[in-house]
Amino acid sequence: MRTKKILYIGVVLVLAGAAVGVSKISTTEVKTSNQEVYEVKRVDDGDTIEIFRYGRKEKVRFIGIDTPETVDPRKVVQCFGKEASAKTKQLLTGKTVRIEFDPVVGERDKYDRLLAYVWLGNELINLALLREGYAHEYTYRSQIYKYQSDFKQAEAGARQSEAGLWSPQTCAGVTK
Repeated sequence: MRTKKILYIGVVLVLAGAAVGVSKISTTEVKTSNQEVYEVKRVDDGDTIEIFRYGRKEKVRFIGIDTPETVDPRKVVQCFGKEASAKTKQLLTGKTVRIEFDPVVGERDKYDRLLAYVWLGNELINLALLREGYAHEYTYRSQIYKYQSDFKQAEAGARQSEAGLWSPQTCAGVTK
């Protein structure tokens, strides 16, 4: 009888240990897959999207880039603006994105838009738009932001290869 009791307690301990191990794995998986992701509800222009976050619509302005204007009522549509907007729409409309904030830049701008790096899977969209010549690198008030060096390099590469707005057949870099 004592042997059966010891065997029973041993089995219970092994199962309890396995349950704890499974619990740890599940928690890790939840943390990994439970990143804040949001569906893109609308693309306003090349560097601004709208998401639904915490029960309300939020505009998100991409950190570190500036695309030519298309919707600012105070300005004419700038050279390559329609193309930049179309590219962002193609990349993000109806997609699920992850946003990353930068503590140096802050979470919101003076228009109450979220300021963020926008990730589609493992691709940083801000960087992709620069690399393909749809945007200029934009540093606000000399702030040194997280991906600034990468963004400046991407713009330099686009400029050198005359991609997008850097092409002499489009704007040659002059969008204003």
